[in-house]
Amino acid sequence: MKEVQNKDFSEVTPQIEQLAGLSKRNGNINPELYSKYEVKRGLRDISGQGVLAGLTEISQIQSYIVEDHEMVPCQGRLYYRGINIREIVGGFLKEKRFGFEETIYLLLFGELPNKKELQDFQELLEEYRSLPTGFVRDIIMKAPSKDMMNTLARSVLTMYSYDNRADDTSLPNVLRQCLQLIAIFPLLSVYGYQAYNHYVNGQSLFIHPPKAGLSTAENILQLLRADGQYTELEAKILDIALVLHAEHGGGNNSTFTNHVVTSSGTDTYSAIAASLGSLKGPKHGGANIKVVQMFEDMKANLQDWEDDEEIAAYLLGLLRKERFDKKGLIYGMGHAVYSLSDPRADIFKSYVGKLSVSKGREKEYNLYTKVERLAPEIIAEERKIYKGVSPNIDFYSGFVYSMLDLPLELYTPIFAIARIAGWSAHRMEELINEGKIIRPAYKAVAPRKQYTPLDER
Repeated sequence: MKEVQNKDFSEVTPQIEQLAGLSKRNGNINPELYSKYEVKRGLRDISGQGVLAGLTEISQIQSYIVEDHEMVPCQGRLYYRGINIREIVGGFLKEKRFGFEETIYLLLFGELPNKKELQDFQELLEEYRSLPTGFVRDIIMKAPSKDMMNTLARSVLTMYSYDNRADDTSLPNVLRQCLQLIAIFPLLSVYGYQAYNHYVNGQSLFIHPPKAGLSTAENILQLLRADGQYTELEAKILDIALVLHAEHGGGNNSTFTNHVVTSSGTDTYSAIAASLGSLKGPKHGGANIKVVQMFEDMKANLQDWEDDEEIAAYLLGLLRKERFDKKGLIYGMGHAVYSLSDPRADIFKSYVGKLSVSKGREKEYNLYTKVERLAPEIIAEERKIYKGVSPNIDFYSGFVYSMLDLPLELYTPIFAIARIAGWSAHRMEELINEGKIIRPAYKAVAPRKQYTPLDER
């Protein structure tokens, strides 16, 4: 085979443009057909509720109550294994502990650990928190990607080659694989960023080993920073972020992807990599990046960050596709499930204020709170939406990460470091219950055609 040198395979040529146009012309489906055949687009019904596709004991999202046979919106609630997330966070904070490791245990095994069980579990994660010899040099340092989610997915798939029991889907083996991936996700993410920052941005390269005795949040910060230093408040808030992102029901896009792929009988590495591909999307895990970018544009264009009228005019411009990316969205506002409130955002907000004071960024925090107050009113008036619109977890998480000096490239990987706990729990639940392969129906609506010989086309 003739080797091609220095060819730009990323170029979209006129031929490709023409073929893409052909695909679009023959790929458009009449929107009226979705109503005619009662297709639940996005697997949601006309009211926006998810179509029931499975059962789970891992977590529950509650956004409404039923009164007199009517669905009535309520303040959002989130339960991990039946325990309210507010109680979980309040519990470990009251005892001045980090909570992510305890949360992983709860999600995987269905109950809270006692002191010895938690200590043993933390030691097990520490034991797994290392990479195969040469992995950083041979895999992570080679061909660094500008997107850490792709680096993370590639690293996960490569781990398959280092596992002598990669295709064994027995529960003990899958649990072992999941725990190893949970333990090394911070390393894969941060080392991937360090490689990119060095080879692409020309910055100094440093690779810190993880430290025993530190929580996941503490290790992320010490791995990332050149001096390995962090404050107690920084580590505590990052730990809370990991807990709040660890799980969110079986129907979110990346977790449902995990169920779909797991149901085929494939290996753990393929299932987790598939979830990573889903989480990378800006409509899912990448949403907080959009919030940060939107606020940067807002700050650059507002004359007075204290002026409610000027802020409201900017927000109206967003909805009318006149501002920022002209998509007609106020990023971080609203959620597919929650209406009156997202409990994760409510929990997070109180700590965001404390961090902004310690970082000298109270002015920015005040701008966020003004947008939080004004946006629902403007959305309701402009879009005639009255079910309730509130900030979601993405509204504040990006701001928190920027105050923690986390690079933008790591925002979504931080989400993945947390959410792999939920993915692992759902993968095991799918395997335990030995469900059928997930295969929803798609109705074919293309008209029948006759084959035309090549010379007659």
